[in-house]
Amino acid sequence: MLAAVTREDFEKAARLRDEIAALKGGAVRQPPPGEMGLGTQVPVVEPPKGWKRPKKPDLMTNVKPRKR
Repeated sequence: MLAAVTREDFEKAARLRDEIAALKGGAVRQPPPGEMGLGTQVPVVEPPKGWKRPKKPDLMTNVKPRKR
């Protein structure tokens, strides 16, 4: 992609950037047929591979005093 930019071939650089983004995944995609029901075109967001939900904070460790 960098070589295409140095040659000022911006169309090819943009195409390569889009291909890299598609390979990385994590973008909005269309649901498989029949997954969401008939006639829905709502894209589905899926987290990146290997992503885990962060741990919830402990509510008993809030150090700030309550504002009155």
